[in-house]
Amino acid sequence: MSRTASELAHLFRALKAPAAARALPTLAERAREEQWSYERFAEALLSTEVSSRDSHGGEGRIKAARFPARKTLEEFDFTFQRSVKKTVVEHLGQLDFLHARENVILLGPPGRGSQCTFPFRE
Repeated sequence: MSRTASELAHLFRALKAPAAARALPTLAERAREEQWSYERFAEALLSTEVSSRDSHGGEGRIKAARFPARKTLEEFDFTFQRSVKKTVVEHLGQLDFLHARENVILLGPPGRGSQCTFPFRE
């Protein structure tokens, strides 16, 4: 490994940017072939890292939360819990209330931990 490659590897580790480190050889070759400006090359390299973080960010937060199981709305058994209206849950699952800056309040019998409020905070 050349001194430059070694230094770059160190810098990517220090910045915690593994996706950019993996993309560097391919992007550098493409930049040379297509005669990219420095700004274009930097934008492509950084975009690779940002895209990677965006796609893996949710997974990391779920893992850090240590949820006992991962559940999705598609897996929910509406036949078991008949009081829950499927259309309402599917509508809430689209998260339109976030964009509209509205609150969602879920109520249930006391003592079961089933009462939740998701207030919008800017």
